[in-house]
Amino acid sequence: MKIEIKNGRVIDPASGFDGLASVFIAEQKIVGVGAAAPGGFRAEAVLDATGCIVCPGLIDLSARLREPGFEYKATLESEMAAAVAGGVTRLVCPPDTDPPLDEPGLVEMLKHRARQPGYAHVHPIGALTVGLAGERLTEMVELFEAGCIAFGQASVSIVDTQVLLRAMQYAATFGFPVWLQAQDAHLARGGVAHDGAVAARLGLAGIPVVAETVALSTFLQLARETGCRLHVRRVSSAAALELIRAARAAGAAVSCDVTINHLHLCDEDIGFFDPMARLDPPLRAAADRAALAAGLADGSIDALVSDHTPVDDDAKQLPFGEAEAGATGLELLLPLALKWARDAGLPLARALARISSDPARLLGLDCGRIAAGAPADLCIFDPEAEFVVSRERLKSQGKNTPFLGQRLFGEVRYTLIDGHLAYSSDRLL
Repeated sequence: MKIEIKNGRVIDPASGFDGLASVFIAEQKIVGVGAAAPGGFRAEAVLDATGCIVCPGLIDLSARLREPGFEYKATLESEMAAAVAGGVTRLVCPPDTDPPLDEPGLVEMLKHRARQPGYAHVHPIGALTVGLAGERLTEMVELFEAGCIAFGQASVSIVDTQVLLRAMQYAATFGFPVWLQAQDAHLARGGVAHDGAVAARLGLAGIPVVAETVALSTFLQLARETGCRLHVRRVSSAAALELIRAARAAGAAVSCDVTINHLHLCDEDIGFFDPMARLDPPLRAAADRAALAAGLADGSIDALVSDHTPVDDDAKQLPFGEAEAGATGLELLLPLALKWARDAGLPLARALARISSDPARLLGLDCGRIAAGAPADLCIFDPEAEFVVSRERLKSQGKNTPFLGQRLFGEVRYTLIDGHLAYSSDRLL
């Protein structure tokens, strides 16, 4: 279908374009941007974006879809509805499903299930080791051919560093990126909160910052030794960010991301044992939160992610130390990115870059931009529309988020995927 999006403020972070323009779509591609339609173009449908911003579809580098194996927490259908409602047109899912994504057939099944009109594009991360057990390497080439975009362990540590060395060597041979969360399994053992004054006051077992930096130091040294492209998932502390900055200055091929939760919250937000603030990694100190926000602003942190982790009520409504870690976030990625930009006085284009063009660059994909020939993956949102985060509003099956009850700005009006109108603010198409 040929579609014209008119009267909107088009922001393309990749090119720096920011102005009123129409976007013209045909055959799943953007065919023109500007005041006049390309020659011979006649729209079959027109979307009026008056008062709205037209930007590239959002790309979320960390979103658990809970399939296969955890359908009681969420289904592919429910989380895809959440994705398009949040303007997310592409997402990367970690391999900690049940069974883990360690065989090509599992990856192909997930890709096939997600290949439906109106569904966001899914890019799985393959398991680095069989069963995520940290013992035997997976057949990475076969997993890559099945559709994996990188390899990692989700939140599971590899205790045997020789196994990790071999995995990085193997990945480097084929140019596969390795995505890891920096957390030493022994130093974090038994912990449920940041090892600081709040945890001490509440009597909660702590996870020290050194659990992150010790693991990260190992990752960086092994990446330097092997030439592996390393992506550090969910950076949570100022100390870890400084290690990444130093490694980059020395020429290491390392990137990283931060979650919407760690960008806006700190350990003080645990309050009186709020299980919604039970996260992995834990919320750190206020100084860490400030450092992460500054790092995202100056580009030391490459991307902002939702770290979408739907949890069922039975596992979340428990005492803090027993509650399952995680928060839903696909529908909050955009408004919380906008909040960060507003609070920091940053240009809107910079916030949108961290959730669109920058993740696209990191993934090596030709998307995340608004230009002739680019995929017609677009998000149209009203930056001034205010809403309250509520369980009823969330389309995700997981209603667990520490932002429940908060007022946020930025409501998605339309989401287009491959030129298909996947979502409008009043109904799913």
